[in-house]
Amino acid sequence: MARALDAAEAASPVEAVESVTRELGLALNATRVSFLIADLSGRALVRLAHIELDTPEPAAGSPLGAHERRALEESATVVPFDGGPIEEAVRSQEVRVFPPEPRRTAADGPELWRVLAPVTQRGEVIGLLEFVLPDEPHQDSVAEIARLAHLLAFVVIANRRHTDLYEWGQRTRPLSLSAEIQHRLLPGPQTCEAGAFTLAGWLEPAAGIAGDTFDYSLARDELHLSLTDAMGHGVAAALAATLCVGSLRNARAEGASLLEQVHTTNQSLLEHAAASALEDFVTGLIGRVDLRTGSMELVNAAHVAPYLARGDDVSTLDLPVDLPLGLFAESTYRASRITLEPGDRVVFVTDGMLERNAVDVDLAAEIRATRALHPREAVRVLADRVLDATGHALSDDATVLCVDWHGGHGRDRGSVRGAERGRVSRPLT
Repeated sequence: MARALDAAEAASPVEAVESVTRELGLALNATRVSFLIADLSGRALVRLAHIELDTPEPAAGSPLGAHERRALEESATVVPFDGGPIEEAVRSQEVRVFPPEPRRTAADGPELWRVLAPVTQRGEVIGLLEFVLPDEPHQDSVAEIARLAHLLAFVVIANRRHTDLYEWGQRTRPLSLSAEIQHRLLPGPQTCEAGAFTLAGWLEPAAGIAGDTFDYSLARDELHLSLTDAMGHGVAAALAATLCVGSLRNARAEGASLLEQVHTTNQSLLEHAAASALEDFVTGLIGRVDLRTGSMELVNAAHVAPYLARGDDVSTLDLPVDLPLGLFAESTYRASRITLEPGDRVVFVTDGMLERNAVDVDLAAEIRATRALHPREAVRVLADRVLDATGHALSDDATVLCVDWHGGHGRDRGSVRGAERGRVSRPLT
């Protein structure tokens, strides 16, 4: 571990993950080691560092492999989720060990073992480490691999602040300018596990970006969250969303109450609309949870009602609906309180999840069917249902924010190398 940390600090941010990956491979006597980073699509990993420790690296001018792309000296290969070992390792958050493939012959080369180790931090999937070993790893070695994979999560987080390399690897499709703005508005980690709750968000962009955002921030005894939808499409909607999220964040940082945050944001949008001669209004749900009591306070600014899953029942929360943000200076807003119970799941959606082309999707039934999934997987599955129903031709952004309430604020999370083992996804029935 000390050698890995030394390697991370000695190398440049561009080379840090590769240097650490190489050190881990050498320490475990691996013949091959790879780091696969989570793709921005949420439906694949991307092999970003691939190190052969017993054979020469392929020549720089070698032909592109399947799903591989290159930029100068960098190479990235997409590995789609297909229900196989890699996806299962990510979903289960457990190290997986695979014996040599059966029916091998001497001409196939030596028999090699394969180890897959999730790279995770607070439930956020950073990626996966893949080792190829000449011998079956001892149980102690498997435990060490798991710890080293967790260490690599912090190396990635620390170094990707200084370079575009990791994000280049994650981007398997180009982003328009409006998509770039929208992407930068989202919180860095889109999953968070804490003692009292688990949270995950997902945004599935339409072809013409439509201004959806979600955000959250954890204070000592409060969880702040929002899900907003700026009117229109393209850059104009992305800029209105930027103003909305920026104002909410600024007011929150100044210690404003929930209603003060909403009022300030309404005024900010109005002032911008007056200066630009545009009608930039935003609908949204803005809330906070008192982690000590489980009391959730919510303001509904002309938005789709959230869903509450409690036991086997899924219902919409009956909240008073106020005007969108940015329409009228005299608008007043009301906060409603809901007391959460351990085991509750609250799901916030934008209207893109309910668009007319997805009328066949029973969202309440889908929320019920995905209760066994970690919020990280549940939000993606819910988005997939809408994508499938619309033939992957969304006319509006489809965004989901999922909060599981566990209670017991103040207790330590039962983390095992970056993930809470009791919260991993169970198989769908």
